[in-house]
Amino acid sequence: MKKLTLLFALLLGFMLVAAGCGTNESQPNNEQESNTEDNNAAEKASENDLLAKVKDEGELLIGTEGTYPPFTFHNDKGELTGFDVEIAKEVADRLGVEPVFMETQWDAMFAGLDAKRFDMIANQVGIRPDRQEKYDFSDPYITSAAVLIARTDNDNVNGFEDIKGLQSAQSLTSNYADLARSYEAEIVGVEGFNQAIELLNSKRVDVTINDKLSFLDFKKQKPDAPVEIVATHEDAAKSGLMFRKGSESLVEEVNNALQEMIEDGTYANISENWFGENVLE
Repeated sequence: MKKLTLLFALLLGFMLVAAGCGTNESQPNNEQESNTEDNNAAEKASENDLLAKVKDEGELLIGTEGTYPPFTFHNDKGELTGFDVEIAKEVADRLGVEPVFMETQWDAMFAGLDAKRFDMIANQVGIRPDRQEKYDFSDPYITSAAVLIARTDNDNVNGFEDIKGLQSAQSLTSNYADLARSYEAEIVGVEGFNQAIELLNSKRVDVTINDKLSFLDFKKQKPDAPVEIVATHEDAAKSGLMFRKGSESLVEEVNNALQEMIEDGTYANISENWFGENVLE
C-alpha cells in the first residue's frame, strides 16, 4: 500500500512539473506571435504611409523621361537636368531626402508608378479629371496656354480672330490644329514645334498656334528669332507632380515644399532660368 502511495505521489509530481514546463514554454510563443503581428502591422503602416517610407529610406524615387527638353533631358555633359528635374530636386531637399531619378519612357511611366517602381512622377503630367480619378496630384507647379505666334514684321495679326484664311503650321492631330481650324485658318501640316517655327521664320506660313512653354524655351535659345507671341488663349493646361492614390501624407509634404519655394523666391529663380519668366500661372 505504501508502495502504491509513493508511486502515486511520484506520478502526481511528474505531472505537475510537466504542466509547469508547458506553461513556461507557451509564454515565449505568445510573445513571438505578438511581435510578429506588431512587425506585420508596422510593415503595413509603412506601405500605406508613403511619406514614412520615404523618410525611413532617405530617398524619393522619381519617375521621369530624361528625353523631354526643357523639362527633363540630358545636357552636353550627359547630366540629367531640366525644369522638372530642378523642381523635383528642390522638393526632395526640403523633405530632407535624396532624389533618385528613374528614367522611363512615357508609355511606361504610369505603369511604373502603379508597380511602385517610384514614389512620384515629375514629367509635365497634365492635371486632368480622368487622371485624377486614378492618381493623386500635387498643387500645380507650372501653367501653359496655347499661344498664337507670328513674325514680328506682321502687323495684321493681333488676335486669334485675325487668322481666318491664313496659313497656320500645325501638327495635324493636335489640339492646337483643332483650335486653328475653329478660327478657320488653313492648316499646313508639320511634325512638331521646331518645323512650325522654321516655316514661320522662312515666311512659308503666316502663323502657328503652339505651346507657350515651348516658345519661351525657343526664344531663350534664340532670342533674336523674328517671331513673337501676339495672343494667348484663355484655356490653360496645368501640370503637377503625380502619385499613386492613397499618398496623401507625401502629397501634403510636397505641397508644403512647393509653397515654400514660391514664397521664398526659389521657384521664380528656377522658372526664370529656364523660361525667362515666371510660369506658375
